[in-house]
Amino acid sequence: MSPDRLTGLDTSFLHLERDGAHMHVAATMIFDGAAPDFGDFKEHLRSRLHLVPRFRQKLRFVPLDQGRPVWVDDPHLNLDYHVRHTALPAPGSEEQLRTFAARVFSQELDRARPLWEMWVVDGLDGGRFAIVSKSHHCLVDGISGVDITTVLFDAEPEPAAAGNPPQWIPRPEPSPLQILGSALTERLTQPAEIVRGARALIRRPSRALAAVREAIGATGAIAGKGLAAPDSPLNVEIGPYRRFAWVRADLADLRRIKEVYGGTVNDVVLTVVAGAIGRHLRGRGQDTDRLVLKAMVPVSIRSTEQRGALGNQVTAMMAPLPVWCEDPIERLGVVRRSMGNLKRSKQAVGANLLAEMTDFAPPTVVSQAARLQSRQRFFNLVVTNVPGPQFPLYVLGHKLRDIFPMVPLAKRQAVCVGIMSYDGGINFGLIGDYEGMPGLATLADDLDEELASLAALAPRTAGNGAAPSERAGTATRS
Repeated sequence: MSPDRLTGLDTSFLHLERDGAHMHVAATMIFDGAAPDFGDFKEHLRSRLHLVPRFRQKLRFVPLDQGRPVWVDDPHLNLDYHVRHTALPAPGSEEQLRTFAARVFSQELDRARPLWEMWVVDGLDGGRFAIVSKSHHCLVDGISGVDITTVLFDAEPEPAAAGNPPQWIPRPEPSPLQILGSALTERLTQPAEIVRGARALIRRPSRALAAVREAIGATGAIAGKGLAAPDSPLNVEIGPYRRFAWVRADLADLRRIKEVYGGTVNDVVLTVVAGAIGRHLRGRGQDTDRLVLKAMVPVSIRSTEQRGALGNQVTAMMAPLPVWCEDPIERLGVVRRSMGNLKRSKQAVGANLLAEMTDFAPPTVVSQAARLQSRQRFFNLVVTNVPGPQFPLYVLGHKLRDIFPMVPLAKRQAVCVGIMSYDGGINFGLIGDYEGMPGLATLADDLDEELASLAALAPRTAGNGAAPSERAGTATRS
């Protein structure tokens, strides 16, 4: 059986994890009611692991760095290590929960074990509990992570009995010599694909040359846009420790805004983020005149057939954030036009091509390229918007109320913004470097004010309902 080898893109996330830049993604989820019995929760999770087999695998690295790492079954999988139990001290506020989640997020995952962990957190005020879930970025991207959550949880409070899970028998773990041998075999057989490509070039030169020209133009577009990221107070050296804040919003509000003023929900999200950063910088005495920051916006290229598969199927665009513009409607117009131009350009194609090229590059070259990328500032921050399930989820009968994404910081980037929609709401999760972003809670307040400003400029009609949103105006401080 051929080894289950990481893609070049997934491997790059391992190489980028250095100097305080963790490469894991996480979520903090809040549920109704007191936490279920911890033993019952572990057994519930164990019964679903066959649906996410990667959670039972670990990485094995190729000796002498002669190939990308491979996934192998972990014969010593121990749920007591991966699934943990804790409780907040009284009064169990959301601020305390954020502090705990930030500490969990600040710790690297053990690469000798399956790259995930879950914490069940008792004692949240209001008779609630939480789950903090963390997985390495090489294991899962945002879109497939949504599918994993849907699989691990239930769509009904009392689902039908699923029966006994299939028995899992881990495959024998390969020896270092076997891992090295399979990598070298692939290295020797890879040129066959190049030969076939050369033959195609001879048979159809005009079509092949057109593809080459498009590829060059696409990669040039991504490089040219990315290198324009300006200096900003958000781009400083970072350490391993994090702060966490969040803001709740109503997805219907954002949809109403885009219906009134045009564009997409993602345009509205970028408009709000740009406005909040502008407020934050001006509040720190920074001059934002003519300042346009660059946000790296991941874009899923996962097909419908690929939903639920692990690994990363993403590309990216470098979206301009007009933080200079204080008028929210004018700012939305600028963002809408800019994003429209980007979608018509070759930038996303170029990013995808660069990611695909890492599958064919020698692993040492990929490693050096990833380190080089971490020293460049192609963008000022990451803003990622993940569409979640628009129906309620449950775990052992407890309804999931909120899910707040936690996105890794890149080198010399002190803040990033993760956004996730779920069951009619849309939540913003802000991760900041502990030293480089001490005012993260203030940025959350600024974000909430920008949401309120835009919502007020798109008044509800009778058809949309006259009642104000129950979720609006709920920025939370950490």
